[in-house]
Amino acid sequence: MTRSQLTAVALAAIFGLAAGQAMAHGGEDHSQDKKPATAVANKATAGALPVESASAQRLPDGSLFVPKPVQYQLGLRHVVAGVAELAATVEFNGKVIADPNAGGRIQATQTGRIEAGPKGLPTLGQRVVKGQVLAWLRPVASSIERGNQQAQFAELEAQLAIAERKLARYEQLEGAIPQKDVEAARFEAEALKQRRAAVGASVGAAEVLRAPVTGTIAAANVVAGQVVESKEVLFEVVDMTRLAVEALAYDPALADGIDDASAQLPGGGSLKLQFVGGGRLLREQAMPLLFRVVAQDAPVAVGQPLKVIAKTSRKTRGAAVPVAALVKVSAGETAIWVRDGAERFVLRKVAVQSLDATTAAVTSGLASGERVVTDGASLLAQVR
Repeated sequence: MTRSQLTAVALAAIFGLAAGQAMAHGGEDHSQDKKPATAVANKATAGALPVESASAQRLPDGSLFVPKPVQYQLGLRHVVAGVAELAATVEFNGKVIADPNAGGRIQATQTGRIEAGPKGLPTLGQRVVKGQVLAWLRPVASSIERGNQQAQFAELEAQLAIAERKLARYEQLEGAIPQKDVEAARFEAEALKQRRAAVGASVGAAEVLRAPVTGTIAAANVVAGQVVESKEVLFEVVDMTRLAVEALAYDPALADGIDDASAQLPGGGSLKLQFVGGGRLLREQAMPLLFRVVAQDAPVAVGQPLKVIAKTSRKTRGAAVPVAALVKVSAGETAIWVRDGAERFVLRKVAVQSLDATTAAVTSGLASGERVVTDGASLLAQVR
């Protein structure tokens, strides 16, 4: 083989090897071999996150890294804690009741049949005024009772007829008989008239059911034609502008020194209460306490259970924070989120005591000047 032929064969082998390498590496992705400059720069800091990260993450020590854009999306807000002397509070379980002077019940005094009033039977939520006719109660008697009443009425009719004739004769003979006999006959006739009227009114006469107070119909338990028993509650009238809360204190000493109180509403609001007093007669092994609702348009209903938080004259040291800042951890303990830096948040277990319906006192686990997350605290626990 000549030298030129050898050169051609060598060039062909070199080109074939280069083509094979190109085909072997053509479908592979080597992008993972290119590491970002930021990742290489942050490799020296253990546990740190990339500066360009745009999502919240939980760090190995349990704290959270939440970038500013994510904080705006979650609506995070915080308050600066300040430790001070605060009023100690006690909690009671209570329920809403109607003011005894502004509410009433209409009960059946006897067995009878319900008849609609001049404006029909009242309905729930209807406004009524004191003395308004709500319905009529027509007594229902057995046939024997009705027969006895009619017999008594007939007997009185006969006695009255005799007394009137006797009185007429005495008046004709006036002057011939003593005046005292004439007056006795006159009094006897008048008494028989009154007895006849009373018995006649009781035979089938309807009893008027009137509203005892001005207010709103809170309960209507009858329909037209219904037969009710004696002492059965027919209607309840409540003045919604004058409500009260009755709570139970299982330790009578807790009622001493109560100054102000509030109640938590299911929607997250609060209800301001004014302490009236407590009864010294135990009920269900507890002393009843009475609070008056200050607001006249409170969004509550009679019988609704409430949690009453009452302030006392005693003092406790702690930091006042909104109730929205408190979160529950796995063991049922109470914790708060503390902002430790611009984008770092730390979960802190604390001991709390209620101040009112919307504020709590952190008595341990929080130092003065720390920033406590209020709005959006419950959302931070969802970061993984």
